[in-house]
Amino acid sequence: MKVLILAGGYGTRLYPLIKDTPKALLEVAGRTLIDHIFEKFTGIDGIEEVCVVTNDKFAAMLSQWGAAHQNKPFPLRVINDGTRTPEERLGAIGDLLFVFEKESQASDWVVAGSDNLFNEGIKDFMISARSKAPAVTVGAYDIRDIASASKYGVIETDGTGKIVSLEEKPKAPKSSLISMCLYYFPKASLGHIRRFVDETRSVDTTGGYIQWLYQQTPVYGFKFSGKWYDIGSFESYNEAKEHFLR
Repeated sequence: MKVLILAGGYGTRLYPLIKDTPKALLEVAGRTLIDHIFEKFTGIDGIEEVCVVTNDKFAAMLSQWGAAHQNKPFPLRVINDGTRTPEERLGAIGDLLFVFEKESQASDWVVAGSDNLFNEGIKDFMISARSKAPAVTVGAYDIRDIASASKYGVIETDGTGKIVSLEEKPKAPKSSLISMCLYYFPKASLGHIRRFVDETRSVDTTGGYIQWLYQQTPVYGFKFSGKWYDIGSFESYNEAKEHFLR
């Protein structure tokens, strides 16, 4: 099993704060965002490698970060997707394909957004996700605010945890349970990504892919508790800095 941390965006909604710095290296509670997510994998059995996919603009900075994190039980690799500007960006799904299609050997993958800040561990998520393979499992979180849910992918699950509805940024959310940028992709499921891109020509968001995927094959949600922040705006970043450790 391998891990892929997504850090290929340019964080334009956080300009000028991070115009020349990757969002992954912003700090909350004295640690960078990517440190928060990276450390969650250090106690998980079976991880062969952790990869970080970024762009050419920020590759040197994240490689420097990676060089200081090589004392783990698994290797760490930074992958440059070759883009230099927001207009060139591959998108989250584009970066998944960029990495997965370059790998010579198929593996199960855990995919996490570097700006996906939460304080619960992932051990239970991993146990549940592995038990559901070859189905994909998605991290889910109840933000307990129907109005705010309209900014995210809103999901509904049945009694087994299977996703029965997913709407991206709905005007009238059915619930406050939203999908996090955390996924378990068994190797048997990876071919669906290429089919999705070929059919839809969409390479931007992972949420759009999951919205398509659950209608093709079973996809499960795993509900997290604790605190969660999507660091996509000044508002969410400032809120996380103020409340994450409280």
